[in-house]
Amino acid sequence: MAKKKHTFAWSPIRRLMKQEGASIVARDAVDLLIDHLEKKAESLTSSAKKFTMHANRKKITKNDLLLALKYE
Repeated sequence: MAKKKHTFAWSPIRRLMKQEGASIVARDAVDLLIDHLEKKAESLTSSAKKFTMHANRKKITKNDLLLALKYE
């Protein structure tokens, strides 16, 4: 099976899971979490972009992301 190319690095996500108490973490579990995080990031960026465009700007700001988090 070919490895899927992720946006997020595998090791930091696995380390984060271990820090939260998961002593043994399966590769599939890390991959699933990475997939979820990527989809969430894409969704938030899309929503933030709408707020940016509404304000006639090109740069997505922290406030745009905060609004996206609030209304998503």
